[in-house]
Amino acid sequence: MASADLLWHCVKKNSSFIRKSVNMPVMTAEPGNLTGLNSFRFSGLANKKVVGLDAKLSGKKESIILTTKSKKTSRSYRPRGILLETGIKKGPKKGLAQLKKVMEAGFYRQDLMSLALTKYTKIKQSFKKRKLVVKSCRAGK
Repeated sequence: MASADLLWHCVKKNSSFIRKSVNMPVMTAEPGNLTGLNSFRFSGLANKKVVGLDAKLSGKKESIILTTKSKKTSRSYRPRGILLETGIKKGPKKGLAQLKKVMEAGFYRQDLMSLALTKYTKIKQSFKKRKLVVKSCRAGK
């Protein structure tokens, strides 16, 4: 397997995941990218350890998915098998504890811990539905 630095130099300007817009930073849609910025720190293609949090909808059911890279070297030869998706609990205490267990206890990208926690809370907020308040009007006043 090639080094992470060499992969980054090959991918940073030429990738099918890159999204460019006027007056915006260069974004990327690659799986495993936590923030969506095109940089080595967040890259899901170039880094050996990858962290990504995404919301997934299947019908009406909403779930939070944590994407990490497999530790097995045999999976690196299968592009579809490299990334592992794990469901994260939506309860505030259990979900945060599960994220901390994966990242802190396993020494897995501790530099992205605070970003992962804020993204988790924002994804949870996006699942909340607004309550419609219906104001009744009296006819015949």
